[in-house]
Amino acid sequence: MTHAKIVPMLAAFAMLAGFSSIAAGKTCTVELQGTDQMKYDKDSIAIAADCTEVEIKLKHAGALPKTSMGHNWVLAESADFNALTTAGLTAGPDQSYVPKGDKRVLANTKLIGGGESTSVKFPTSKLKKGGDYLFFCSFPGHWAQMKGKLTFG
Repeated sequence: MTHAKIVPMLAAFAMLAGFSSIAAGKTCTVELQGTDQMKYDKDSIAIAADCTEVEIKLKHAGALPKTSMGHNWVLAESADFNALTTAGLTAGPDQSYVPKGDKRVLANTKLIGGGESTSVKFPTSKLKKGGDYLFFCSFPGHWAQMKGKLTFG
């Protein structure tokens, strides 16, 4: 084979290799616990810029049932926090206190009680580097202290 044929073949191979690594992506997993004291064990989460997907694994480390001390994990832009906590009340427990189909909700888990676990995966394409994001529990009243900052990039 001549040099003129090998170079384009190598370039094509390099492009294919690059596209396959982009398609495969990188899932970054965050483990989080909620307690009967209405606290998460983290008040901040940093997502690295090379993550293409985020998986949040939430465990309720308490013992109380979800009807009295349910926890979930909701992600939104900080500017939407207050409106979403009000909308969550209207959504009620059957929807885990998360308004169904609300575009302001970037990701959320279902509501869980003591000893239970849940998770959610979402693409980082929903996030902007340097964006202002809050995660919180939308169970009535919990969001006042059960919240934290999420950063990306």
